[in-house]
Amino acid sequence: MRNQSVFESVEQLDEFITRPSPAVVDAVGKLEGDFTVLGAGGKMGFHLCRMLQRAIQQLGQDSRVHAVSRFSSWASRALMRQHGIDTHAVDLSARVALARLPVTANVFFLAGVKFGTANNPKLLQQMNVEMPAMVAQHYAESRITALSTGCVYSFTTPDSGGSREEDELDPPGKYARSCLGREQAFITGSLQHGTALSLVRLNYSIDLRYGVLVDIAQQVLRNQAVNVDAGYVNVIWQGDAISQVIRCLPLANRSPVVMNVTGSETLSVRQVADQFGRRFGKPVKFIGSEAATCWLSNNARSRALFGEPSVGVEQMIDWIADWLSRDGVTLGKPTHFQNREGSYD
Repeated sequence: MRNQSVFESVEQLDEFITRPSPAVVDAVGKLEGDFTVLGAGGKMGFHLCRMLQRAIQQLGQDSRVHAVSRFSSWASRALMRQHGIDTHAVDLSARVALARLPVTANVFFLAGVKFGTANNPKLLQQMNVEMPAMVAQHYAESRITALSTGCVYSFTTPDSGGSREEDELDPPGKYARSCLGREQAFITGSLQHGTALSLVRLNYSIDLRYGVLVDIAQQVLRNQAVNVDAGYVNVIWQGDAISQVIRCLPLANRSPVVMNVTGSETLSVRQVADQFGRRFGKPVKFIGSEAATCWLSNNARSRALFGEPSVGVEQMIDWIADWLSRDGVTLGKPTHFQNREGSYD
């Protein structure tokens, strides 16, 4: 492991993740009006808002960024305000509260639920299907990029190269099916109202504080057995994911555009764990065995438009190993990526 730390603080990490590339600045420059980020209190919200804001500042524009969330965490709202980002504490599933939000020209939708839904189908229906339909109606005149997930695809084999945007959508589990419902809510709204829409199927975004690689690294570091049932995954650095999400907004069309946003490599969970074992100087224990199929996405379309992600897998592994070895803060939010039934407690 390297001796010199790359990121000495969360602030340095946030600055790096939210640094807009020239391509991001160019994309934002093509979009007139203000921006709204719905679900901004989640793991990607601050970074998306801040990258947008920094691009706007570089352009010398006066567009505003509105961050909308329940903001159950006071700290997440304070961080937004510290950077001059407008915040709105709103339950998007409450029709009256949603109706009071300003309608902006540009919208990013990051909201929805996953965990705690295993035995709560009503919550899945409310937050992943009904609420997106209301949002699509409220922002019918806006340009929208809505985040979805690679879990909407059927399982595929590791040597397939991953599912493409036009492939079959028949996933297992109520959560993944509710994500299909979320996509359909936005597509229906786009067709009914002529809304410009792009759908981003993301998996999996990686920060030093959360994500699949952090989950694996922590298990190795704690001498816990790594579950390899899922077998293989795709990952993408959070800064690259957000960059591509922003660049999808100018592509939004009344014939909805669908885009896989993920890394180019199919990663073996077992091999990633072994890499962390070498960096930590620890033996690695495994449980389970690789299934013949798994969730994987093919990023050929986004790669052709946006190029290769700027941060590679080896770099992410190095950074995460360094961060965790120095007791860097984590979010304490495991991804449960190894779950193949689509049920999340």
